[in-house]
Amino acid sequence: MAVIDTARARSTEASERLHRLVPGGAHTYAKGDDQFPEGVAPVIERGRGSHVWDLDGNDYIEYGSGLRAVTLGHAHPRVVEAVRVALDLGSNFVRPSSMELAAAERFLGVVGHEMVKFAKNGSDATTAAVRLARAATGRDLIAICADQPFFSTDDWFIGRTAMPAGVPQVVRDLTVTFRYNDLASVRQLFAERPGQVAGLVLEPATVVEPEAGFLEGLRLLCDEHGALLIFDEMITGFRWHMAGAQQVYGVRPDLAAFGKAIGNGFAISALVGPRTLLGLGGIRDDRERVFTLSTTHGAEVHALAALLAVIDTYEVESVIDRLDDRGRRLALGAGQAIDRHGLGDTFQLLGRPSNLVFSTLDRDGNRSQPFRTLVLQELISRGVLGPSFVVSAALSDADIDRTVSALDETLGVYERALEDGIERYLRGRPVKPVFRPYA
Repeated sequence: MAVIDTARARSTEASERLHRLVPGGAHTYAKGDDQFPEGVAPVIERGRGSHVWDLDGNDYIEYGSGLRAVTLGHAHPRVVEAVRVALDLGSNFVRPSSMELAAAERFLGVVGHEMVKFAKNGSDATTAAVRLARAATGRDLIAICADQPFFSTDDWFIGRTAMPAGVPQVVRDLTVTFRYNDLASVRQLFAERPGQVAGLVLEPATVVEPEAGFLEGLRLLCDEHGALLIFDEMITGFRWHMAGAQQVYGVRPDLAAFGKAIGNGFAISALVGPRTLLGLGGIRDDRERVFTLSTTHGAEVHALAALLAVIDTYEVESVIDRLDDRGRRLALGAGQAIDRHGLGDTFQLLGRPSNLVFSTLDRDGNRSQPFRTLVLQELISRGVLGPSFVVSAALSDADIDRTVSALDETLGVYERALEDGIERYLRGRPVKPVFRPYA
């Protein structure tokens, strides 16, 4: 397989300019060049389908597109055309647009809830859910799942990470934690703080599936203790099922936050729930009002048009089935490559077929950032931009075959690095966790 020129002069120069102008060199920490091997982090110029091209003209098969936001592939023609038509209508008015009504009716019909507030990013939606939970229960504490990486850029979450600078201690103390697939930790939480917890926030599933009875147990415990159950469906929504993981596992939360795939890369998120809760933010109720969500750009016409086009595409093209099929084909080929190199104990694929990630371990079985860096380095040099193996529906059989071939060669390097020492094979510093207190 041809190896791409790793110099990437234009990408490297652009990255340096970005660092002078943008803190972290990117507007999302997970896209920072510290998440990629040194000197081989491409700056993307354009994307089409399952491929992206960097400033140096290199062509990559891309996985985890837009941090899982682009499930249909880049510049999907149905979505692009809907947005193009909508742009001629104007984007933002002093009153609601007719598109807001159309999008609300269609989206609620898909996800099966009574009311919706649209916004631009997931943090808007999850933070609005937290505020509603506190208002509805009259309680201050929010419990988050400690085993899941991200819920919001707002203080209620960031204060509990390894980067809490700027968040007052009194705010940090209002967020507590529980463990995934551990109902005992939730029972202990409620027992130690009786009548204090307003809501539990978690992703219903990640690369780890909920154990039998876990989500059902959360539902019962929240009902028993008067707390709200809040699902973050940013990833699972429109990837597990159009209605989210709640549909797959048959457990209904009180509130749910959607985003990412619902716009196929266009900026739109949504908070959904019953009228008894979201109605607290309305103007036709005698109860005390809650300032739930109010965003100038939350219901831009073209973003709502993208949402409607995404829903059309999912229904016409059976996208959920396509994502599962693409992931299964990739997992099969990758599994065969792992077996060929005898690396089943050190390189592992995890997650549902539509949401595959890889785990890298060293010779002692410890999680290894240097070995993760090696995998990224070798895949990128072979034209695969793969911080994960999260698939899009745009991946062709040829794309997957090429990915498996690149992975097979990469694992050959991995195998030698385990034997000889990774220092001989790694070009530059290892990648780093997003949440860390210092550079």
